[in-house]
Amino acid sequence: MHKDPRFSGVFLNVGGGSATPPSLWQKIVGGVAALGVFVLALTFSVALFAVVITVGVVVWAYFWWKTRALRKAMREQMDARMAEAGMRAGESGGAQDARGLIIEGEVIREVKIEDGAGQDERGR
Repeated sequence: MHKDPRFSGVFLNVGGGSATPPSLWQKIVGGVAALGVFVLALTFSVALFAVVITVGVVVWAYFWWKTRALRKAMREQMDARMAEAGMRAGESGGAQDARGLIIEGEVIREVKIEDGAGQDERGR
């Protein structure tokens, strides 16, 4: 492999060994500097987060304001369709079922058990 003589001294101190360990004063100054950098980074991140949240709320409010007419038209159209379906259902006698209220979930049913002969057999 070809070695360029201009860069022969670049990696001489990479192996370590020749550096002196830091003194107590250097460790204290390094710790304070690291703490200062951390506090500065935390401050900027909180400020950036506040700006991002503010911009997001403003964009959402603008979108909500601009689409209010569309939402109103959609509601009116849905009400008109439900009224039309109610008229059709009213002709067949089921007007109460065509109100447009849809509830998804489980059916809970209460069953009354009558006291009688069946109760006597279970009680034994």
